[in-house]
Amino acid sequence: MHKQAILSQDAPAPIGPYAQAVRVGDWVFLSGQIPVDPHTGEVVEGGIEAQTRQVLQNLQAVLTALGLNLDSIVKTTIYLTDLSMFAEMNEVYATYFRPPYPARATVQVSALPKGVQVEIEAIAYAGG
Repeated sequence: MHKQAILSQDAPAPIGPYAQAVRVGDWVFLSGQIPVDPHTGEVVEGGIEAQTRQVLQNLQAVLTALGLNLDSIVKTTIYLTDLSMFAEMNEVYATYFRPPYPARATVQVSALPKGVQVEIEAIAYAGG
């Protein structure tokens, strides 16, 4: 098995021993992104909507490093610190994807790194 670690300068640098994404064959496994502005290293302000936008932009930046885009995503997992924010998150999420939408799971967690409200990980397909 050949694994290729992916690193985009346009997404936040990993803050631990992990890759932004790993490609194995035609599959790309994207680590969870949090709403950190890659240029400032700071969590974006503005609540769940702004945080969701930044997370999706960070995922897009990692995919761009592979010549892919969000249409390549087949599965996402969304972590929210409070499911009462689901509707607002979902409204922003819907503007980044088009049919056929990726499969998805959304779960509530007690906390996320840097005190953020949302984290999203994804699996993408890079084949034809």
